[in-house]
Amino acid sequence: MDWLMGLQKAINYMEEHLLQNIGAEEVADTVHFSPFYFQKCFKIVTGYTIGEYLRNRRLYLAGLEILGRKVPGNGKRNTDKGSGNKECRVIDLAYKYGYDTPESFTRAFTRFHGMSPLQLKAQPHQIKVFLPLVTEISVKGGNRMEFTIEKKEAMRMIGFERTVSFENSYQKIPGIWKEFCERYCGQPPQNEDPGEKQIRQVIAECCVGEFGVCVEDEADKENFRYYIAGAYQGGEVPEEMKVFEIPAGEWAKFKCTGPMPVALQTVNTRIFKEWLPANPQFELASHINIEWYSMGDTSSETYESAIWMPVKRR
Repeated sequence: MDWLMGLQKAINYMEEHLLQNIGAEEVADTVHFSPFYFQKCFKIVTGYTIGEYLRNRRLYLAGLEILGRKVPGNGKRNTDKGSGNKECRVIDLAYKYGYDTPESFTRAFTRFHGMSPLQLKAQPHQIKVFLPLVTEISVKGGNRMEFTIEKKEAMRMIGFERTVSFENSYQKIPGIWKEFCERYCGQPPQNEDPGEKQIRQVIAECCVGEFGVCVEDEADKENFRYYIAGAYQGGEVPEEMKVFEIPAGEWAKFKCTGPMPVALQTVNTRIFKEWLPANPQFELASHINIEWYSMGDTSSETYESAIWMPVKRR
């Protein structure tokens, strides 16, 4: 399915099932995309995670109901609790929009609208509007993306593994790199223990830090594995590190030039907003993507990096 058509179909599905207990897996399944890539694409293109989008839409509709306005009857949810007074009205809305308690609903409502349900009722003009998204493509010229399509054999890598939530990956991954750099990129301490010394040796021999690798875990739809990695050269593996394999396949490699992280993020966004829609002969092939980093000053205007995306021809 065309990526933009799939994105709009997914948005329509979410709108039709707002009052049901759905998440990223159900939304991705309806358009036959990997939850891993769909969540990544959705965040890049819309600026929201799937969870944020669903939560914001529900809280906007709840705000309309607080003001006594009619909202679409999307989906079904048991809302038998409550008897119609002000306190029970909040109880009704809490259960209707998927919250376990009126208190958790009120906290979320207040964070979203900037005021409690009772305060909004007194100041209806302060409601925060969050309408359904509509996808469209903007074709721009004069700034062609540089990419190559290459076949690669299976690659064995070694690195540090972390589990990252789709919800907060944009905040957590820079912190993982910061921790890695602070721990291993400076001068070693004079009395470094043998375990740390072994890790530094493996980092040097395998160029750990050349790659950042995202891998979906099919058993965990809320999180993915992120590796700061390098090409495994054999030998003993330190306890804190893991060896893993990237399967053979065809890769679209996109060149990035410029300071980090802006250059990489810009190209990543353009892949899903421009390249995929403009190249319908390709589709994403597996639940992995790779960031490549060169040596040098990452703040330089000439710093080189790349994004590798696994693809297959339709």
